[in-house]
Amino acid sequence: MEFIKPNVNINFVGNRGKAFIISGLLILMTVVSLFIHGGPNYGIDFAGGILVQVRFTQPTDAADIKKALAPLGMDQSLVQGFGDKKNNEFLIRNERSGLKLQGLSDRVRTTLAKTYGQGKVEVRRVEMVGPKVGKDLREKALLAIFYAIVMIAVYISGRFEQKWGLAAVMAGVLVGATLLVQALLTAMGGDEGIAMVLLILTALVVTVGACWLLKLRYALGAIVALIHDVVITVGVFSLLDKEFTLATVAALLTIIGYSLNDTIIVYDRIRENLKKSGKQPLGETINASINQTLSRTILTSGTTLLVLVCLFILGGGVIEDFALALLVGVVVGTYSSIFVASPVLLLLPEGRPMVIRRSAPAKAAAVRPEPVAAQAASTQVSAGKAAGAARQKRSKKSPRKGKRR
Repeated sequence: MEFIKPNVNINFVGNRGKAFIISGLLILMTVVSLFIHGGPNYGIDFAGGILVQVRFTQPTDAADIKKALAPLGMDQSLVQGFGDKKNNEFLIRNERSGLKLQGLSDRVRTTLAKTYGQGKVEVRRVEMVGPKVGKDLREKALLAIFYAIVMIAVYISGRFEQKWGLAAVMAGVLVGATLLVQALLTAMGGDEGIAMVLLILTALVVTVGACWLLKLRYALGAIVALIHDVVITVGVFSLLDKEFTLATVAALLTIIGYSLNDTIIVYDRIRENLKKSGKQPLGETINASINQTLSRTILTSGTTLLVLVCLFILGGGVIEDFALALLVGVVVGTYSSIFVASPVLLLLPEGRPMVIRRSAPAKAAAVRPEPVAAQAASTQVSAGKAAGAARQKRSKKSPRKGKRR
């Protein structure tokens, strides 16, 4: 099945400047939103605390729930609606300090029943995460996303450019730079959360710089696209004030894998076309490759989005944020594989990827006609000699004619 005609020729590469501007604006909005909100809105998985999910049989609001929980010292809790408003479900979040955890579910149910009546309140779940555990989970989640991107850079370098040695050098430089920055941040002290963010940002800058200096073109394009996808997805969550939980991190890792798969499909076609394109400009080769894989990209992304929309609408509040992150990530990942990952190949100094050096048979084919040319030249020389001999014979015959006269 093809929604796009095989001979379509949309100028994606020619519009890369506009696409870069759009991506830059989206990333800028993400930075501004995170700055205004003081960073991501971490859930109890990362921030620590207590989460209670309750369901009422009658309509109520957050203010009344806080007032009803005042005898338990939970009047300062954060109360938010959960799922469909018709279900009258709410999430109650509270810090753990000074609150007895044993029997909390029964105490919440009893306290709320005094206000709303017996049998009209259902405590559906109670979760607790300590602050130290939450901090460890947060750090490990950030490191998981970072190492996933780095290992992808090493794989792309070896897979598409056969530069496993340079990929190993890049990994070594990255590890050394990361350990050095970590040692400096530890010596300086300060907030561990901020130090972890600075460490990851430094490592990402070193990764991109190493790909540029070592001319790992495909790796650079893939890394820039993956960072682009993760940052914009985080920005959407920040703009909507959605919580970052372990499910959100799982969604981000899934987005990285999905976006990479789409990028590799386009890169494979670019590499195939480079082998047979001859002296065709690289921009035209990239544009043709994107157009040739466009139908496959639309079909794959379209079917994936259809499933995610159903999951988002019908899945319930528990997986709503997970489905939302995947929805945003699939859309942004499809966009980045077309307008970010491939056009980045044109930004490097030498212009054409190193894969073009593997087309040695073309040079051999250019040498093969030489024996034919030499044979033609020798034939021409022998023909000239024959003509000269004929002229000499005619000159010898002409004097004889004169004597007879």
